[in-house]
Amino acid sequence: MNVVVCGKVIPASTVIIELDANNKRMVRKGVPHELDPMAASAVEEGLRLVEKHGGQVVLVTMGTSDVTIGIRNALAMGVASAVHILDDAVAGSDTLATAKLLAAAIKKQEFDIVLCATESGDSYSGIVHGQIAQLLGIPPLTFAKEITVDGGKVAIKRQSESGYDIVESALPALVACSSGINEPRYPQLKGIMAAKKKEIKVYTATDLGLSPDQVGEKGAREKVLTIGRPPKRQAGKAVTDEGEGGKQIADFLAEIKVI
Repeated sequence: MNVVVCGKVIPASTVIIELDANNKRMVRKGVPHELDPMAASAVEEGLRLVEKHGGQVVLVTMGTSDVTIGIRNALAMGVASAVHILDDAVAGSDTLATAKLLAAAIKKQEFDIVLCATESGDSYSGIVHGQIAQLLGIPPLTFAKEITVDGGKVAIKRQSESGYDIVESALPALVACSSGINEPRYPQLKGIMAAKKKEIKVYTATDLGLSPDQVGEKGAREKVLTIGRPPKRQAGKAVTDEGEGGKQIADFLAEIKVI
């Protein structure tokens, strides 16, 4: 079984994010990065599938040269090789342009299943995996809490209000993994050393058949109008219960339109 994992490498959780007011984007260049914890779960799920069914896992990602450390982390976990879309022209790509780039890179791989996180830990758009599936012409199975492959079929458990829904599809298919689907393994020394020798293929947008006006800010259909930090949290309101505490709380919730 050949598994492709679309995994994002994001600024490390220890980093205080800086915002560029000129291009209205997060500053990524020169910032320590790590494999997105949500992407690490997708990698783990892919490794478990190939351990059971044979085959290999390939990671596909995009970003500046700073993301290499996150790629190496996935390789150290057991991923066989990686594809890195590295091109200054893709900076500022919206979700659709990102999906076009990732789908084009995936098409260069042999795959039975594509695994993604439901959303990334920095932008939280939650729509790129659906766009990738559409571009690849394969069915998307979303919000997976458990994945089972049997023959030419994949089945997932999707958590619902009443329990779990079982969703099945013929392969090839794309599965978006929910947070908490598993506990990703930690790379061992042997894996870390082996990762140094594993292949990382680098592609530009042109290599993938996309012109500069299809990606980056030029190709973006979404426009960021403003960017800024969220307002500081205001102090809470203390309620002294002298017989009408419940009413005061209800009135407050109604005021902020919670109820």
